Amino acid sequence: MISLESQVLERHLSFFNGKSVLFAGGISDNFPQTLASKCQSIQIWSCYFDYARTQSAVNFSVEFQDQADLIVYYWTKNKQENHFQLMQLLAQAQEGQEMLIVGENRCGVKSVEKMLSPLGDIAKIDSARRCGLYHFSLKKPQHFSLSQYWKSYESPLLNGLKIYSLPGVFSAAELDNGTALLLSTLTGAIKGKVLDLGCGAGVIGTMIKYLAPASQVTMSDIHAMALASAQKTLTQNQLKGNIVASDVFSHIEGKFDLIISNPPFHDGIDTAYRAVQDLITQAKYHLNSGGELRIVANAFLPYPDLLTQHFGEVNVLAKNGKFNVYSVKN
Repeated sequence: MISLESQVLERHLSFFNGKSVLFAGGISDNFPQTLASKCQSIQIWSCYFDYARTQSAVNFSVEFQDQADLIVYYWTKNKQENHFQLMQLLAQAQEGQEMLIVGENRCGVKSVEKMLSPLGDIAKIDSARRCGLYHFSLKKPQHFSLSQYWKSYESPLLNGLKIYSLPGVFSAAELDNGTALLLSTLTGAIKGKVLDLGCGAGVIGTMIKYLAPASQVTMSDIHAMALASAQKTLTQNQLKGNIVASDVFSHIEGKFDLIISNPPFHDGIDTAYRAVQDLITQAKYHLNSGGELRIVANAFLPYPDLLTQHFGEVNVLAKNGKFNVYSVKN
């Protein structure tokens, strides 16, 4: 089953005939592979490891430097991420570069008109499946420098640590309230092996490494920009840890004394629990005997029942009306 966006693109297969094609953005299906006989060549660039690990020949990276006759970009809900990736792609392109941009209307794909109109000619060429499809031709080639996109912030709650992040990363501009509540529970002795799962910019894992220098901290995420951000946050604070691309536990090795997370519950603009269900149901197999799983979540989410089902007793370490911090032991 291909996505709604790809179903719209299927209506315009003449664009692909005999061309080298680069697919990028929030692509989530195998539509490119279905075009192999039509296209001269196909490349795929994705910043999402959960997609890259399930498809063949996907370039999983923060930066991409290559060209194609036609660029097909799948719009995501994150406008900053879209801008970051589109400017990269156009910086590699020559005047006249052809691009198709497709996305769901509810994700704000219409804003691509304002984003790209100063750089060339853009027009909406189709509207179907609750999606919009735009055709763009580049008139003003761009310059791209990754250094321009790095942001940083500090917080009184971070003991002088500085957090670094790229566009599209969770809690990129400031310390979010859920993470702040989770950090407030880091008062006891932390030791052994620690996994910060879904690390984002690396706030939690970096703070643990700062508070417990002897701990062995691993940070994982599916997002290439998050992994780069976590690495820079560690490095710039003169700390060391292990950074791993993993879809929940897909590429996590070994067992831990503490698995800690502020897990996502949004997938695109929908609420989705798959990642959190996998986290809770599989955590016991990645914890040492007596090891702890500690997560923060919106209080309305039904995680206590799931935690009780798989671990038994659930302790609430902190709450503030909106978020709860849950702890269970293996």
